[in-house]
Amino acid sequence: MLGCQGKVGWELERAMAPLADVTALSRESTDGSSCDLEDTEALRRTLRRLEPDVIANAAAYTDVDGAEAEPERAERVNAEAPAVLAAEAARLGAWLVHYSTDYVFDGSGSKPWREGDTPAPLSVYGATKWRGENAIRDAGCRHLIFRTQWVYAPRGRSFLTTILRLAAERDRLQVVDEQTGAPTGAELIADVTVHALQSALVRPELAGTYHLAARGETTWHGYARFALEAARRAGLPVRTTDAGVEAVATSPLPTVARRPRNSRLDVGRLERVFGLQLPDWRVGVARAVADIQARGLGAIET
Repeated sequence: MLGCQGKVGWELERAMAPLADVTALSRESTDGSSCDLEDTEALRRTLRRLEPDVIANAAAYTDVDGAEAEPERAERVNAEAPAVLAAEAARLGAWLVHYSTDYVFDGSGSKPWREGDTPAPLSVYGATKWRGENAIRDAGCRHLIFRTQWVYAPRGRSFLTTILRLAAERDRLQVVDEQTGAPTGAELIADVTVHALQSALVRPELAGTYHLAARGETTWHGYARFALEAARRAGLPVRTTDAGVEAVATSPLPTVARRPRNSRLDVGRLERVFGLQLPDWRVGVARAVADIQARGLGAIET
């Protein structure tokens, strides 16, 4: 498994542990293994030595603005490395699990995006993720590609942990109210991934691309207000009142890359194929806030 230190990777290692032996790779391992996605030759050697039955890639170049300044690096990590993973998966007869993003779409309209809708990414990040998807499909390996969005977890950096930290320090916050999507927990992504993988291992015809996100929708502003309400109920320190969370049309901080305004993902196909009923986004956010309260606010971005 690649990307074990990230939000999704951390939870995926937990979710996969009861099913099989999991080799969690980091950029530098003491045994000589490498999952540095910028070093595709070392990555290929590692896979050929390990000969896994399932390759799970939870690693990516996710700095959306940074990708505009480092397009070659984003290309290596988000497009070229998945191509290597897919080629090795095809050679081994292994499954490849890979995560993509709503940023492959241009964010137009107001309907949730379906798997068959035509991608038109607005940013280098979105374009490289789209090319990574295509490389996997072109390789002909058995795969599950999950497009997800607005990912958070009680640990690590995310919008949720950042807004809770800022709300403990400030009386007022400005939050964008023009982008719509569904906050999706890393725990949910990992658990659904393992459920789908178990089914696909038995029924290989289920391979393909799926949208994986929590149900419902909100804006970043609505997300922030709900998170702070949950934080107050949990007893976390919150200086910012509801009235102090100001909705703004554009980010108060300058951004280099364009963001899709409509990030809605239609999860109906995933639910139908794998017999699931995904929870509303508020359920996961409230649980994550409770977890943060239990661990202490100071631990949220470590």
